[in-house]
Amino acid sequence: MNKFQKSVSALNRVGEKTSSQLKKIGITTVRDLLQHYPFRYEDYSQILSIEEFKTKKRGTIKVKVNLIANRRSNRKKMTLTEAIVSDNSGSLQVLWFNQGFLAKNIKPGQQIYLAGTIDDSNHGLQLINPSYEICYSGQAPLHTGRLVPIYSTTSRLTQKQIRFLVSQSLKAIWPLSDWLPSEIKKEYQLIELKTALQQIHFPQNLKTMKQARQRLKFNELFLLQFKNQLLRQRMKKEKAPLIKFQLTETQKLIQSLPFKLTDDQKKASWEIIKDLEKGTKMNRLLEGDVGSGKTIAIVIAILNVVLNGYQVSYMAPTGILAQQQFQNISQLLKKIKIKIGLLTSSKTLINDLSAKKNKEITKNKLYNQIEKGELQIIIGTHSLIEPGKKKKSKKLTFQNLGLIVVDEQHRFGVKQRQNLSKLSNQNNLSPHFLSLTATPIPRSIALTLYSNLDLSVIKEMPAKRKKIITEIVTPEKEKETYQFIKKEIKKGRQAFVICPLIEKSLKSTILLESKNESKSVNEEYKKLSQKIFPQLKVDFIHGKMKEKEKEEIMQNFTSGQTNLLIATTVLEVGIDIPNASLMLIKGAEHFGLAQLHQLRGRVGRGSHQSYCFLFTDNESPKTKKRLSALLKAKDGFELAQKDLELRGPGEILSIKQSGFSNFLKIAEWSDTKLIQETKAAVKKSIKKYPRLTNLIKKDLQESVHLE
Repeated sequence: MNKFQKSVSALNRVGEKTSSQLKKIGITTVRDLLQHYPFRYEDYSQILSIEEFKTKKRGTIKVKVNLIANRRSNRKKMTLTEAIVSDNSGSLQVLWFNQGFLAKNIKPGQQIYLAGTIDDSNHGLQLINPSYEICYSGQAPLHTGRLVPIYSTTSRLTQKQIRFLVSQSLKAIWPLSDWLPSEIKKEYQLIELKTALQQIHFPQNLKTMKQARQRLKFNELFLLQFKNQLLRQRMKKEKAPLIKFQLTETQKLIQSLPFKLTDDQKKASWEIIKDLEKGTKMNRLLEGDVGSGKTIAIVIAILNVVLNGYQVSYMAPTGILAQQQFQNISQLLKKIKIKIGLLTSSKTLINDLSAKKNKEITKNKLYNQIEKGELQIIIGTHSLIEPGKKKKSKKLTFQNLGLIVVDEQHRFGVKQRQNLSKLSNQNNLSPHFLSLTATPIPRSIALTLYSNLDLSVIKEMPAKRKKIITEIVTPEKEKETYQFIKKEIKKGRQAFVICPLIEKSLKSTILLESKNESKSVNEEYKKLSQKIFPQLKVDFIHGKMKEKEKEEIMQNFTSGQTNLLIATTVLEVGIDIPNASLMLIKGAEHFGLAQLHQLRGRVGRGSHQSYCFLFTDNESPKTKKRLSALLKAKDGFELAQKDLELRGPGEILSIKQSGFSNFLKIAEWSDTKLIQETKAAVKKSIKKYPRLTNLIKKDLQESVHLE
């Protein structure tokens, strides 16, 4: 068995309970354990005499136990373990709270290491709750007397347990061969893999720890980019429909638009068209700022695919967005006789060309029309790739699928994205693949994470688009802001209110450090509908509602029946309601800059002047600096870069729900120099080291990490 795939349950002192606790922090194998890197270190590397320790107050001492015993504390009803320890320089009192077992584990006369900080109390100098370790001849200390690793853990899994298991695992994988070619290690001054693994967990000093981090960061970025390059090569060999450019019809479509295409829209559309003409599988990401007009670039591609006799599948992350795109695409292509269908968990529609309106049909009829090739474009949610709950639910089969479009790809789970490539197709050709995102991603991340994709970017905003006026609203400005909103709604405008929570809980209150803002949808609904805007029609929406309920609420808002809609970030992506010109974001300090930019992009879509109000009760300099960046930045790409520097990539990429967190455990997306170095190393290695290429090819189905 692969040493790294060995279950942690096979290690010493790992029973059912410990195994369960390890699983809670994502550890099931030796590989997982060795990749559970420390997030910081306690510096107890200096072993001091008791006399030195009393002066320096902090460190490690090697002492003899003279006396140790337990006693009960009446005042707090706890067990106190007291010890007197000594060395050649003096003696010291040691005290542990509620650790009665220590009196059994530590015996008078034993030599032990103690690490911690001396407390100068009314009882004199005491060492309280120190880490301890019994001295064994010829064995270096693991928990004291060194840079001591500190790990993320659970309440029932101690730091000592993790260190012991990591130490055991390091011994279990020896001897360890290094897969990285010597020439690459030499060129980039990288230490050996076995040394890196040892030194990241139990470093000799800060220098060796930094060397270990550099080697392991290099590993992750190198392997991610290597794997993506191999995927890219494989996809380029897959045969796909050859889509001939339909110049006349494309020109007719562009001329029918009520706006002029921007240069970025033209460039992105042409890059997609040229890919479709090659007859090999297109694998492209279209990245565009909020409101930059990605939809028309997609529709131009869809039109050309359909006019070449192939079908198109368009997958959106929510039913609301799928319905919106169904309406948008139907409207843009209304003069061309193309049959379009909608498939979500709650709706199945087609644009009935004869009746010139949308028509509800059964799911089976929709499937049959797709299978026969009668339906040329199908727009939907995950329902496109997941059969119904009934045992005999039919799977979706296309007659001649030519293009898959995935909106906000990173919002789908890893398995869902993999299932896209398995959409049944009768023509035996691989469909072209076009993914898109309205989340501006810094170029360093995009070129690494999506290095298996070609990249098209739309930054330029449509002409005559009014700039959204953005203001930070502190508690003293609230009343004034609400009065302004009332006036705008009287003019016929509508407003969104975004909250970070659905409902309040004790945990969320502590996490958000709330003062006077409720910041939850339920509380905000009560406050705004009953106290602030009792004369207005106020409603709310969030992700836990049923799809049908959400659709009805959005329909009421779209039609103007609702004046003000309170929501979570369920509205972050894609919602396009021109009459909504007011965006209120409660607890704005709890959102990333890129996410705030996304939310702000839900307004400013019509001809009216739009406003975004960032409500915050946190007036710290850090918060002010971060929110002010939203007021100053030219576009979402600049903000995304700032967010990357301030908060890391999680807020930009919605990493937790996408599986991206599995890619990097120690490397950082902001390390652009290392990203460029690993990219260059990958290009050299693919050509020069066929053994390494074959090794990684074999492991593409899983993910190469250490071997």
